[in-house]
Amino acid sequence: MAVPVTESQVIDALRPVQDPEIGTSIVELEMVRAVIVDGGLVTVLIALTVAGCPMKAEIESRVTEAVAPLPGVEQVKVELTVMSPQELDALKAKMGAGGHAGHDHGGGHTFAQGRGGEAPDISFNRAGSKTRVLAITSGKGGVGKSSVTVNLSVALANLGHDVAVLDADIYGFSIPKMLGADVQPTVLDEEEKLLLPVAAHGLRIISAGNFIPDDQAMIWRGPMLHQMLREFLTRVWWGDPDFLVVDMPPGTGDIALSVAQYLPGAEVYVVTTPQPAAQRVAQRSAMMARNDKINQPVMGVIENMSWFTADDGTRYRLFGEGGGQQLADELDVPLVGQIPLVPELRQGGDTGLPITITDPAGEVARVFEEIAKRIEATSPPKPTKVFRPELRIQ
Repeated sequence: MAVPVTESQVIDALRPVQDPEIGTSIVELEMVRAVIVDGGLVTVLIALTVAGCPMKAEIESRVTEAVAPLPGVEQVKVELTVMSPQELDALKAKMGAGGHAGHDHGGGHTFAQGRGGEAPDISFNRAGSKTRVLAITSGKGGVGKSSVTVNLSVALANLGHDVAVLDADIYGFSIPKMLGADVQPTVLDEEEKLLLPVAAHGLRIISAGNFIPDDQAMIWRGPMLHQMLREFLTRVWWGDPDFLVVDMPPGTGDIALSVAQYLPGAEVYVVTTPQPAAQRVAQRSAMMARNDKINQPVMGVIENMSWFTADDGTRYRLFGEGGGQQLADELDVPLVGQIPLVPELRQGGDTGLPITITDPAGEVARVFEEIAKRIEATSPPKPTKVFRPELRIQ
């Protein structure tokens, strides 16, 4: 006769299970409220942060997958409840001041707005933050920068990293659709407007596209864009990811200045296509990062649409060749990858299923894996972590 599993064994099996929005163990967050063992039936009671949590099905699935393999378990039943206001306050206190769960940053909630020249409290700029911020930029639109952002993020996650994605392309947001994450985020605190990022494919995501309908135009001046980016960085619970991948808007406009102000330690990767015209435009984006007032490190060049492979194996370089390497040479940085042009890459962006998810063994996914490994192996420059009030949008 099989020996029934114990409550402690179930709890231990649940410790690696993370809340998909917060990115922290559901045991550490005290979301596991009860474990009832009745022979081969194990019932787990989980307290959700808010009623109508959009990730409840994912949490149920993760709990079931963790408990089902235990010896003696024949059936897993997940029951859901909701935290009381007092329990939610305790959770927010446990999460800390807008930074990292389980770390003490002085208590209370300091989602500072940063008035005038005052530096807002951004967790990625705090001493001891392990997060590497990758700014994926381009000189102009149409080079596949967002596709690179999405698939690079998935590739980094596939290597075992905790990855968050910030869509800073506020006018031309596309990340939610490309990741199948075009839903509104969970509001953890109405008064303080504390949001949990949307979860998809193992990533945590925030974008203007999570708030604004597709058919609504963004008719905003620079200060409003600046404010939205600041809200994304100070009022979204990002946790403590290994990487924050930022999809930058093309060019050298207001948002690029705002990112330089708020994330001065961001590592810049420039996306271009092979033709010399695109390379020359992409160079301007890199030169902005290297401007004396901004001084962000340009770490590498990623060439997209490098070739198309026909059925007979012949490679056709539809957009010319050499632009990525030429740009890398001029910037004195490595060409970290060349991405082939395949229809599935575009299709994945349309369906919300990136090619790194749907065809992980394919040519394109392997290229992104190599790019991710090169970035992973690169030692980030010593962070300055200096808020730059002189870049503030007026």
